[in-house]
Amino acid sequence: MEHRARKRFGQHFLHDRSAIDRIVRAVNPAAGDHLVEIGPGLGALTLPLLERVDELHAVELDRDVIPHLREKTAAGTGRLIIHSGDALKFDFGALAEQTGKPLRLVGNLPYNVSSPLLFHFLSFRDVIHDMHFMLQKEVVDRMAAPPGNKIYGRLSVMLAKDCRIEPLFVIRPGAFNPPPKVDSAVVRLTVLDEPPFPLPDRELFARVVTAAFTQRRKTLRNSISQFLNADEIAACGVDPQARAETLSAAEFGRLAVAAAG
Repeated sequence: MEHRARKRFGQHFLHDRSAIDRIVRAVNPAAGDHLVEIGPGLGALTLPLLERVDELHAVELDRDVIPHLREKTAAGTGRLIIHSGDALKFDFGALAEQTGKPLRLVGNLPYNVSSPLLFHFLSFRDVIHDMHFMLQKEVVDRMAAPPGNKIYGRLSVMLAKDCRIEPLFVIRPGAFNPPPKVDSAVVRLTVLDEPPFPLPDRELFARVVTAAFTQRRKTLRNSISQFLNADEIAACGVDPQARAETLSAAEFGRLAVAAAG
């Protein structure tokens, strides 16, 4: 019986062979990699990944697709270990401890929770080497946007402190069933060993960035006044009259350092 995609899970199943091959080539998995697939669905990526690795972990929220996955991968060359549950609540740290190897995450992320998933994954940045995700193209554009761009925002800044972001290629709606209403894109996130700028307090950095972009039409002297006054902002080499979308992640880093005192 054919499994239908579920709207509540944000499912769009990839079926285009050339798109699948391009993603696998981009990931370039090696036999000993500790690979984790997020939301494998009906296994379009799972099968070709299993041909390249000894073992593949998969985190799947939709319990009804798991029997399909087990059946499809029964004769695969690698071993598939399925974790039934929500990737937003999954403990990737515990999984990394099992082998002592850094994780490599890959998957077609549901569009409706892509940003919360990215932030959750990065809470385990110490045990993750890289991530290859297919996302709504608009989200990938925001992730990689430079300062001064109208789509540059909180997501751009929060990722910049932890990752090198490389948009790879676009995938059109026809590659999915059902076709989404927007283009998708594949992005590579390589986790940095250290932030590219001093960042002694990550939580405070996040609060400063969130405050600035929550009131992005206001100047910094108003939007982050709970953390710094105009003179203190200027002492960081930042114009108090500037707006959030004009600042680089490193400039937000300087503000957070100053706010920490």
